[in-house]
Order: sequence, then structure tokens, then C-alpha cells
Amino acid sequence: MSPSPIIDVRQLSKSYNGTPAVDATSWSLAAGRLMGFLGPNGAGKSTTIRILMGFMRPTRGNATVFGLDTWHHATEIHARVGYLPGEVRLYKNLTGQQTIDFVARARRLRDTTEAARLADVLDLDLTKRAGKYSSGMRQKLALILAMMHQPELLILDEPTSALDPLMQQALYAELRRTVADGRTVLFSSHTLAEVQALCEDVIILRQGHVVASTTIEKLREDAGQTVTFALSDDHAKPDIPDELTITSDRNSQLHGQWRGNVNDLLRWLASQDLRDVRVEPPNLEDLFLAYYDGSNDR
Repeated sequence: MSPSPIIDVRQLSKSYNGTPAVDATSWSLAAGRLMGFLGPNGAGKSTTIRILMGFMRPTRGNATVFGLDTWHHATEIHARVGYLPGEVRLYKNLTGQQTIDFVARARRLRDTTEAARLADVLDLDLTKRAGKYSSGMRQKLALILAMMHQPELLILDEPTSALDPLMQQALYAELRRTVADGRTVLFSSHTLAEVQALCEDVIILRQGHVVASTTIEKLREDAGQTVTFALSDDHAKPDIPDELTITSDRNSQLHGQWRGNVNDLLRWLASQDLRDVRVEPPNLEDLFLAYYDGSNDR
């Protein structure tokens, strides 16, 4: 028997004045995984996260975290979760260190060594008042507050939105370390590149619906190889395999997508009389945009 998922969402819906923000979504997140929660602004990511945190009651369906109903057992769940909201709000008159101490007391956390380590990793001056922080500094402090108690589950809503590229990489390293320790991360984003670089699994939302629930590796397979080639005889008509979809034929140069075993592609190309050929890695951006605009619904 497989272990119970850390997060389990079943036919979850949330409507505002009759308009669905999340519409009958079902998915789960296993322990020790780093999942990308991906979708454009307005896809329903933040609404789902607020339900998982017990801040909202679903209109229909059910969501559990650690096997606990998120609406009825929010307090127990909060004790075991680290949460970064999409909009960070801090007490402006408190310094970074005072904020950490305040939250540590609320969590009954006596040892703030991890907070100090994270502040060093993220290069954050804890002596300044939060009201004097830039947006990036506020984001760093909020990340420290979410991570300093080393929770079993991290739920991060757009965590890199105000971070510079160097700090993004530092955060990615911390999240990989979190998963290596056997803990779990739900990482919300609208950017494929960072999810591709960081995550193992991915949920793609569009207009409140789950349009893909898969692994990054499977996403790469679905995207296929991009193939461009030209035959030595411009008038020849090659026998195109089923795995190759030709998307354009211009100036005797054919362009398409190969979805199949790459060795089969190489054997087929070797059997052709070619004057030019180019095989490129999977274009996940094109596949991702297809999910976004609805042309790849499944």
C-alpha cells in the first residue's frame, strides 16, 4: 500500500458570486517531493493555496493536508506547515530580528539558529526595520519566517517574484535541501523556466481547471524533439513516420516535432538523403503556452 499523500485535493471547487475560481480540481502531492504549481495569473493557484491553508472554505469538494480537513483542522495543519503568501505584509516598526523573535514566540520556537542561517544565505540585514526594507528584502524575511521552523510542508505562493537572480538560485538550493531532508514543497509560479529547473512534478492550472498533472520528465517527452531538415533532392517526397508531425514546409526545408524514441528518429534521418538537418531539445515553452491558451487540453 502506497503512503497517504501530504496534500490530497478531490473535486475541489470555489466560486465567487457564481463565478468559479477553482472548478472540480483533483490532484495530490506525495511526501518528499517538490511540485511546481503552475499557471497564469488568475488560474486559481492562490485560491487553492488559501483553501489548503484553511483561510477559505471550498464551495464543493474536499482538500486535506496530512490527512486533515483543511477547513476543520487549520490550526493543527498550520503547526506543521511553512507558508509564504502571494502578498507579504509585515509590521513596519519591527526590525527583521524583532519580527523573527515575535513569530518564533508565537510558534513556541526557542531556537532561531535556522533563521540566522537563512538570513546569511539570503544576505538580509536583520537590524533594519521592515518599513525600510525594499520589496526584495521583505520577500527574504517572509521566506525566513516560513522556513525557519523547518516544517514538514512548505507552501510557497510566487516566492521568487521580488528576488534577484542570485537570490533565486540561493532559494532553489534551500528548497532542494529541504526535499533532500525528506520534507515536501509546493511551489507556485507562473514561470515555466524556474519550475523546469527546480521541480520534479508539476500541476498546470488554467481558468480553475487542472489541464496537466505530470512530471517534468513526462512534460519533456510530450514536447518532443524539434526537427528541421532539407533533402538533397528538393522535389523528393519522403515517407514521413507517424512520430513526426510536419508543421511547416518552406523553401524545401521541413520543420516538425518528433514524439517518440530519439534513436528511431536518428535511424530514420540516416536513411534519408539530406543536405541539412538540425535536431533541437524539447521546446517546453511552446507546450506550456499551448496549455495556457487551451489548445492542449486533455
